[in-house]
Amino acid sequence: MPVTYHSLTLQMAIGSQTLFLNQSVNPFRNVKRRGESSRDENTLLVPRATARPLWSGVSDFLSISPSPPWIPTSSTFCFSLLPSFISLSMVTEGDTRSLESVPDLEKSMYKIVDGYPCVRLLNLSGEIGCSNPGREKFLYKVPKLSDDSKFAKNVVGVLIESGSESQMKLKGFSPVEKFPQAEFAPYRSINYEWNPIGSGIMWKSYNFPIFLLSQSGTMTLQEVASKNENNKKSYTADVAEFDLVMQTTKSGTHDSESCLKEGTCLPLGGYRGSVWSSLPPINVSSDQSKPVILTVASMDSASFFRDKSFGADSPISGLISLMAAVDALSHLDGLNDLSKQLVFLVFTGEAWGYLGSRRFLLELDLHSEFVKGIDSTLIEMVVEIGSVGKVFNGVKTFFAHVAGVSSVSNETLNALQQAKDSLKSENIMISTANSSNPGIPPSSLMSFFRKNSSTSGIVLEDFDATFANQFYHSHLDDLSNVNSSAIVAAASLVARTLYILASDDKDSSTSALSAINVNASLVEALLGCLLNCDPGLSCELVKNYITPRTNCPSNYVGVLLEEPSATPYPGYVSDVSRFIWNFLADRTSISKENAASACPKDCRNEGEVCIGAELDGKGVCVISTTRYVPAYSTRLMVDKSGIWKVMAVNSSDSMEDPVWTESNWDALGLRVYTVQNAAYDRLVLLGGLAVTLLAYLAILVSRAFIIKVLKQD
Repeated sequence: MPVTYHSLTLQMAIGSQTLFLNQSVNPFRNVKRRGESSRDENTLLVPRATARPLWSGVSDFLSISPSPPWIPTSSTFCFSLLPSFISLSMVTEGDTRSLESVPDLEKSMYKIVDGYPCVRLLNLSGEIGCSNPGREKFLYKVPKLSDDSKFAKNVVGVLIESGSESQMKLKGFSPVEKFPQAEFAPYRSINYEWNPIGSGIMWKSYNFPIFLLSQSGTMTLQEVASKNENNKKSYTADVAEFDLVMQTTKSGTHDSESCLKEGTCLPLGGYRGSVWSSLPPINVSSDQSKPVILTVASMDSASFFRDKSFGADSPISGLISLMAAVDALSHLDGLNDLSKQLVFLVFTGEAWGYLGSRRFLLELDLHSEFVKGIDSTLIEMVVEIGSVGKVFNGVKTFFAHVAGVSSVSNETLNALQQAKDSLKSENIMISTANSSNPGIPPSSLMSFFRKNSSTSGIVLEDFDATFANQFYHSHLDDLSNVNSSAIVAAASLVARTLYILASDDKDSSTSALSAINVNASLVEALLGCLLNCDPGLSCELVKNYITPRTNCPSNYVGVLLEEPSATPYPGYVSDVSRFIWNFLADRTSISKENAASACPKDCRNEGEVCIGAELDGKGVCVISTTRYVPAYSTRLMVDKSGIWKVMAVNSSDSMEDPVWTESNWDALGLRVYTVQNAAYDRLVLLGGLAVTLLAYLAILVSRAFIIKVLKQD
């Protein structure tokens, strides 16, 4: 039987400015994780008791000045956008569908809206992020906002538009602190503002859901919002229903240690998260005696919204620069003759207490299989590539932030200058960071320096005293926020600097350096693969190595279901990590003589790995020292019962581990549907009762009349 169905939308206009982001996929993942209960949903209506707590936080997150009079002025911290009106509306589509099954009926009743949720995260000190306040359901038809102060008393959730225009209008938006992860700094000036526009809102706890709508979700809601506004006198109402119930909130566990005991959360981290590779390969069967130059970058980012964390400038521009530098160096002859060993390392989990770098240093202390071939005592220099995606006035200017003044550091600075001179470009500049800075900026090098204060290292950045990236750890740090020519320039500087340092020839000829050329097309391809959804991970470069599970890359670190092992289930390893491993293994490899077209079940010979093992019949065995290293808290272990346990503080660990976890959840989502007005329901009920009463009276009268007639006969 054909039916006509309704769909509905919610529109949030943000003053004269609106957040716009391009997104065409559904980021909600209907995944049920260990320890979760069945779905528990909450709707877009707010218990009145939540009024002031909501707007004391969210009014800043969504506000511009001056604030409308219906917003309380007692907010304690600053966000950057404020809705000038929200409207919910209903549209009747002319489409009709035949209902052939229960799913068809459900689809006709409910409209799923794409978006990116803010979720609940916990550490040993408390919790941050978003969750529903309870199990009760509230339905509310949201009116157009004006100066109604009562509206703030009736809000239970926030929906934020996304698009593509207002990012250019914003002066900046960073939801993290002004000194990100200051507690890990190897110096005392933790009040320094590396990130002046940082609001810190990401580190607050919100007992209501917040969703960033995808572009398609925004358009869907906008189409219906105005029509719903015009149907104020209608007996139906269109409502939005959030499904964002965090298991930690339901169970009352509000820190990592308690939620891990209860099984309501999982640790942040990656099974094979970090990746390291050496150029040329290391012969692990013999003693390694060459000094090591360690070049590092990060692959993970963070944002207010879990699955919207591209991190284009910070840190992916540095990652792409490292990969391009490796590619450029791999084409050189005579790498075995270098006097120093080049090792490249890509961390994950750095946005959450430097999980990757701290775990790597612990594995070095333990001499584990994950880091076999690297002797920590031989690490002579650490070169970190940070944010390098900015160009100002056509000039690519990079700053070297030095940790530990030593002869090795001075040699590295001289090598950077020599590399710059060899490029013969007036548009590329290299400078030493201002000496008035308190020290190195937030970076993985902090972990090395806190572990060993005699470590020599530099961090190459596109800023001097404060972040150049105005969208640091924000969902707005996307492809439009970086310049490929800056990344190419940084990769060229790094590749030539490493060659100068590793060759131990301070008078390297111009001809030798000029042979080191970065492939600009490779950089463009990597940008499209790692920072976009089209083509995203379905790009040809990625598919030459792995079979991606999704098109859209996610640079969020993720969670661990169980303790990492040397051979974890492949599905636990992220697409990005597997791609980086294969790419580095390929570029740093020595081809096996008479290599078969396909890998055997295992590459059994010493030093061999299989590149492209996921591709049917196309994997190749090569000699390469490329390894995965797990990334998770140094204070976590799994006990005999399979439960994560927080261990006592390690006396050798100079940094306090926050032990970050993510709450378990069911399917995260948002849906909208039509409900009938309660007053209309009561009217129908009263009408039905009246009809019933009248019918009963009519029956009594008719019966009496019939009996009377029969008696007369």
